[in-house]
Amino acid sequence: MSVCTADLYKDEILAALSEQGNVAQFVSFDRGLQQRFARVRGFPPNHNFVRVRSAVDALLRSSPERKVNIRSFRPDEPRGGEFIQLQDNLRTIVGTLSRLATDGFFTIVNESIDVNDGGVSGVMMGGIIEFSPGDTPRCVERGDIVALPAEVALKVLSNVYRFRPELPFDNSVRVEFSIHPSPRGYAQSNTIIWETTDVGSNSLEAHLVWPNRFSRLVGDKVFGLLVADAFGLPVPSADVISRHLQPYRFGTQTRSGMKWLRTCPAIRTPGRFTTVRGWKDPFLIMSEDEPDPDRPVISSIIIQDEVRSEFSGALLTSADGRPIIEGVAGFGDELMLGNAEPTGLPRKIRKALEELHQRMRDLVGSLRMEWAYDGEEVWILQLQQQPGQSRGNVIYPGEPPVFRTFDSSNGLEKLREVISEIKYQNIGVILVGNVGMTSHLADVLRDAQIPSRRELT
Repeated sequence: MSVCTADLYKDEILAALSEQGNVAQFVSFDRGLQQRFARVRGFPPNHNFVRVRSAVDALLRSSPERKVNIRSFRPDEPRGGEFIQLQDNLRTIVGTLSRLATDGFFTIVNESIDVNDGGVSGVMMGGIIEFSPGDTPRCVERGDIVALPAEVALKVLSNVYRFRPELPFDNSVRVEFSIHPSPRGYAQSNTIIWETTDVGSNSLEAHLVWPNRFSRLVGDKVFGLLVADAFGLPVPSADVISRHLQPYRFGTQTRSGMKWLRTCPAIRTPGRFTTVRGWKDPFLIMSEDEPDPDRPVISSIIIQDEVRSEFSGALLTSADGRPIIEGVAGFGDELMLGNAEPTGLPRKIRKALEELHQRMRDLVGSLRMEWAYDGEEVWILQLQQQPGQSRGNVIYPGEPPVFRTFDSSNGLEKLREVISEIKYQNIGVILVGNVGMTSHLADVLRDAQIPSRRELT
């Protein structure tokens, strides 16, 4: 479904789009300030307001923020006119419209919609969707965005916002849109269509990279699991209590009645923040974990179904593209902290993990994943993108002139202190102990890009 835009003015396109989907409320005028089109709630389409002042006043009153934007264009130059945002003074708005008309411009006055309401804006085209919070659809030109196959992106957005975005367009149409937690626009739905352009049949490839602005909004752990779930992989059911969004749920229920509470910082920080088996006040956890309440780093708390783990652990993509797989019997939290050494895994589990790694690597690239096996299938507990850097006992490559020995029994926080001391001194670390290459001890060395290797005892 699309709107043929040939020989149509910008306001005609908006009027036509309103027959197919939801658009922001607007009123448009020609260069003589005669009204052309109108879509204002409480009035029929193209209601004639008689006076410019009356039309703008009705639009201001119907806009939740009581603010409007002014777009200007010439019929022979649809792009490049003035764009004036966040206007709330009736007299000033009418004066601006008069000035633009005198200069030969057509104008569109539309309700201003807050881009910081927790929603996202983006573009759908060629079978992919790119989007970001806190921005207009032009975010796709600036980067730091989510890029996913369209159906996968719609599943992620449906899970987070608890409704399916209304984007009924095929691959031949480029669609600029925004999605909002509360109903907006003329049709009072959660999806706003800003512009469509016929681009012909095409198929594009999505290149997913995170952290990005959306992953920081929902929390890094949450984002990885949302992506895995949207790709149809087994992710334990989780309730998310977010700092920025309404609570939401995604994933598949497990056979356990137990829960794990996991703190989700905006950007992955291995092993630093609280993980609780059972129950603890999530708001207390969030407050306790914030080092500076004025500069919060926690995006959300995830309350995740427990997997009745026969084995659990982690895997990561090595420097040669193969999976490094480690695990233990039962729960893997002590393995992650470096307090337990990896043990042998049954062949069928290792084979299942190798196949899962290959599938995930095809979808998201080089990765790190925490997993649990319940006797029937492997569940994904965490998922992050991570460059393949480790091989054998080399945690992060490099040959500095000096290596400092660190005993793994001193723990993760002590290792962070050592890293902060040596990070810019061209000093490496030899990590001594029977600690896993997938442990958080190894993670923080990789993240800090400290040349390092493991020395088993």
